[in-house]
Amino acid sequence: MRHQARSRAVSQAQWFSHVNGVSPSQIMRHWLTDTMSLTKKLIARCECFRVQRLAQRRALVLPDEVAAVALPRRVKIQERDVLLRCDEKAVVYAHTIVPLSATASDWPFFGRLGERSLGTTLFGDPRVWRGELEYARLHAQHPLAMRAAAALDTRLHGPLLARRCLYKRGNGLLLVTEVFLPEIVRLRSNQNA
Repeated sequence: MRHQARSRAVSQAQWFSHVNGVSPSQIMRHWLTDTMSLTKKLIARCECFRVQRLAQRRALVLPDEVAAVALPRRVKIQERDVLLRCDEKAVVYAHTIVPLSATASDWPFFGRLGERSLGTTLFGDPRVWRGELEYARLHAQHPLAMRAAAALDTRLHGPLLARRCLYKRGNGLLLVTEVFLPEIVRLRSNQNA
């Protein structure tokens, strides 16, 4: 029984409303708390930015996402997983979910994004309401940390810092989780970003 409780504890993240809850380094604090478009920020720090779509499908909502998108229990949702790459180095694993109750008029672009940035679309639409950022440390057994490691075909050491934000357009909710990968700290500095 104790093993099951520990396994559940590391496979679900504890989300904090303040960045101090995850005790980030100064560099990571800046990445986590900046409210500008992450896409714009990444583009400013590399020669070639690219979105690599890994999957877009119906799947079971993760346990620590249920309450965030106001679902009564674990049910199927639409999800999209991508790697954000700067000069071909993967720097962010992004995971987006949309409850199936959302209509095509709520998120008309979601199914057609392909390898385009979701962030550009969200920040460019005046009808999109953005919620507050939340922060977590994802242990290696968390589903998103495991997916990121599989996408990179490597083992990721130590917990990964992540942030998430809820968006609303019409009656539809959309939750974006960004998992910061180790390469993020190697990006060149840019005073304008």
